[in-house]
Amino acid sequence: MSQPVELNCPLPLGQYERIVMAHGGGGQIMQQLLDRLVQPAFDNPYLADRHDSAVFESGGLRYAFTTDSYVVRPLFFPGGDIGKLAVCGTLNDLAMAGARPMFLSAALIIEEGLPIESLQRVLKSMSDAARAAGVSIVTGDTKVVERGRGDGLYINTAGIGLIQATTPAIHPAAVMPGDVILVNGDIGRHGIAIMAQREGLALETTLESDCADLSGLVTRLLDEGIEIHCLRDLTRGGLASALIEIAEAAEVAIQLDEPAIPVDDAVSGVCEILGFDPLYVANEGVMAIFLPASQASQALELLRRSDCKAAALIGQVTGPALSGHVTLRTAFGTERSLIRLSGEQLPRIC
Repeated sequence: MSQPVELNCPLPLGQYERIVMAHGGGGQIMQQLLDRLVQPAFDNPYLADRHDSAVFESGGLRYAFTTDSYVVRPLFFPGGDIGKLAVCGTLNDLAMAGARPMFLSAALIIEEGLPIESLQRVLKSMSDAARAAGVSIVTGDTKVVERGRGDGLYINTAGIGLIQATTPAIHPAAVMPGDVILVNGDIGRHGIAIMAQREGLALETTLESDCADLSGLVTRLLDEGIEIHCLRDLTRGGLASALIEIAEAAEVAIQLDEPAIPVDDAVSGVCEILGFDPLYVANEGVMAIFLPASQASQALELLRRSDCKAAALIGQVTGPALSGHVTLRTAFGTERSLIRLSGEQLPRIC
């Protein structure tokens, strides 16, 4: 008598007994971690919004509140360092809710053996970035861990900002069919700059990170009367992951025009050689802007006057059919669907 056939199905993608690097990568596995563990543990309406900042009211005013941690390796890279990254990243998260940053906190986790000179450089970068944005770092904390257990320096920052009464809700739920999508600069620069520095790649030209504070740029757009529906800074997971998240949250479909998406030649070359897709490479000074098509020209003109020379219109919201889907029309006229990566192409980039 033959033995019965026993079928063994693999575990679903996100069911791991231990944390792996991909759980922090901004891709599908990280989303499963948030959906299955983090969100249920702290379930509340603010988290359910899935926005870069929590927006709340107090005393008749609207505020945005956010926090982020930075574990980039190496600590110093062309175009910035972990200190500048920590301040600008938190300012940007506030700006994505339409808030004007007011105050920041900073917590330092320092590894025993870090040169004092390195810490001084990082603190100066933080101070310079905060001062340039017109905000103050008003509270914080310092911890030291044993040699070999901190990778030099980790930084956590939190921030609070004020949303003007005249500013409409800037949120994925405000995205609607007919909206267009702009970016303020070329994509993939930060992730490739970090990787080149980390791996000692010799490039023909020094590729600098795009690390920058976007809050002033957002304020100028709003002050000029641009009707912004949604903003998202394109950090871990890059442009593709951010737009997939927005399409799912807004229950719309998005179509991108690949030739219109600005990518620096150096970034494109490195990605082609190493098999990376620049659509999934992290940025630290580039955002996606959703707004009515009727205001696209005005917004692009303002961006370019603000030294965003590579600003471009890259796609549109096509409607509720196929909601949650993001498609890319290639230079050859074909289409492909963009999906979340399982993890990330480049770890430890922010």
